Amino acid sequence: MVQVPSDVISVRVRRGLREEVAKLGIDVREVIERALEEEVRRVKRERFRTLVEEALRSMDVDVEEWASAVKESRLER
Repeated sequence: MVQVPSDVISVRVRRGLREEVAKLGIDVREVIERALEEEVRRVKRERFRTLVEEALRSMDVDVEEWASAVKESRLER
Protein backbone atom coordinates (compact mmCIF):
# COMPACT_ATOMS: atom_id res chain seq x y z
CA MET A 1 0.00 0.00 0.00
CA VAL A 2 1.31 3.44 -0.99
CA GLN A 3 1.22 6.01 1.78
CA VAL A 4 0.15 9.50 0.79
CA PRO A 5 1.73 12.37 2.73
CA SER A 6 -0.73 13.94 5.15
CA ASP A 7 -1.09 16.81 7.60
CA VAL A 8 -2.88 17.07 10.93
CA ILE A 9 -5.79 19.49 11.24
CA SER A 10 -7.25 20.31 14.63
CA VAL A 11 -10.89 21.32 14.93
CA ARG A 12 -13.14 22.12 17.89
CA VAL A 13 -16.64 20.66 17.87
CA ARG A 14 -19.40 20.61 20.43
CA ARG A 15 -18.73 17.96 23.08
CA GLY A 16 -22.16 16.40 22.51
CA LEU A 17 -21.48 16.05 18.80
CA ARG A 18 -18.08 14.45 19.42
CA GLU A 19 -19.64 11.98 21.86
CA GLU A 20 -22.36 11.06 19.38
CA VAL A 21 -19.80 10.61 16.60
CA ALA A 22 -17.81 8.24 18.80
CA LYS A 23 -20.93 6.35 19.87
CA LEU A 24 -21.99 5.85 16.24
CA GLY A 25 -18.51 4.80 15.15
CA ILE A 26 -18.26 7.50 12.48
CA ASP A 27 -14.85 7.76 10.80
CA VAL A 28 -14.20 11.46 11.39
CA ARG A 29 -11.13 11.58 9.14
CA GLU A 30 -13.05 10.09 6.22
CA VAL A 31 -16.02 12.42 6.66
CA ILE A 32 -13.89 15.55 6.98
CA GLU A 33 -11.62 14.59 4.09
CA ARG A 34 -14.63 13.98 1.82
CA ALA A 35 -16.26 17.27 2.89
CA LEU A 36 -13.04 19.21 2.23
CA GLU A 37 -12.61 17.58 -1.19
CA GLU A 38 -16.18 18.51 -2.13
CA GLU A 39 -15.70 22.09 -0.92
CA VAL A 40 -12.43 22.43 -2.86
CA ARG A 41 -14.23 21.27 -6.05
CA ARG A 42 -17.12 23.68 -5.41
CA VAL A 43 -14.83 26.68 -4.83
CA LYS A 44 -12.70 25.85 -7.89
CA ARG A 45 -15.84 25.61 -10.08
CA GLU A 46 -17.12 28.92 -8.72
CA ARG A 47 -13.80 30.67 -9.33
CA PHE A 48 -13.59 29.25 -12.85
CA ARG A 49 -17.16 30.37 -13.56
CA THR A 50 -16.30 33.87 -12.33
CA LEU A 51 -13.16 33.99 -14.50
CA VAL A 52 -15.13 32.90 -17.58
CA GLU A 53 -17.85 35.47 -16.90
CA GLU A 54 -15.24 38.23 -16.50
CA ALA A 55 -13.48 37.18 -19.70
CA LEU A 56 -16.76 37.10 -21.63
CA ARG A 57 -17.71 40.54 -20.34
CA SER A 58 -14.34 41.94 -21.41
CA MET A 59 -14.83 40.41 -24.88
CA ASP A 60 -18.44 41.63 -25.03
CA VAL A 61 -19.72 38.07 -25.63
CA ASP A 62 -22.61 36.51 -23.74
CA VAL A 63 -22.56 33.00 -22.32
CA GLU A 64 -24.92 31.58 -24.96
CA GLU A 65 -22.75 32.87 -27.82
CA TRP A 66 -19.64 31.45 -26.18
CA ALA A 67 -21.26 28.05 -25.51
CA SER A 68 -22.46 27.92 -29.10
CA ALA A 69 -18.96 28.71 -30.40
CA VAL A 70 -17.44 26.00 -28.20
CA LYS A 71 -19.98 23.41 -29.41
CA GLU A 72 -19.36 24.42 -33.01
CA SER A 73 -15.62 24.10 -32.53
CA ARG A 74 -16.01 20.61 -31.07
CA LEU A 75 -18.12 19.47 -33.99
CA GLU A 76 -15.43 20.64 -36.45
CA ARG A 77 -12.86 18.26 -34.92
